Amino acid sequence: MQVVELHYFCEMAKQGRRSDCPINFALELFGDKWTLLIIRDMMFKGKHSYSDFLHSEEKIATNILADRLSLLENAGIINKSVDPSHGSKFIYKLTAKGIDLMPILVEVIVWSAKYDANTATDRKFLYKVSNDREGLINSISTKLKGEISMYK
Repeated sequence: MQVVELHYFCEMAKQGRRSDCPINFALELFGDKWTLLIIRDMMFKGKHSYSDFLHSEEKIATNILADRLSLLENAGIINKSVDPSHGSKFIYKLTAKGIDLMPILVEVIVWSAKYDANTATDRKFLYKVSNDREGLINSISTKLKGEISMYK
């Protein structure tokens, strides 16, 4: 097997960007702890409103939450729409681009469960991942894609 050197993927850009490196691209969007936690809450915990995110156990500050939701919306990871049951509130949903992050988050969960003795990872989830990773990812993705069409 041929080893691909990281510098091959991380050559400097000539188009005004800091770097064309794929790792840099991802870190520009997900390089802080809050962004992935918001995505986690939407993907695995069914959270969709500003107040839902505020009540997560990590206790995100309101200014950081507003900033990260805006960042995710501008990047096309989430959509914001008016809550049909309460016209002055918004609902946030993952886009197809956001749902495509599912395999990455699943791998982070599996890795964390392996190396964190105090993990809160649901053992049923780990069992499903170890027995049918693709089926689990497809099942969750299908559910999330159904949520997208509900609010179009």
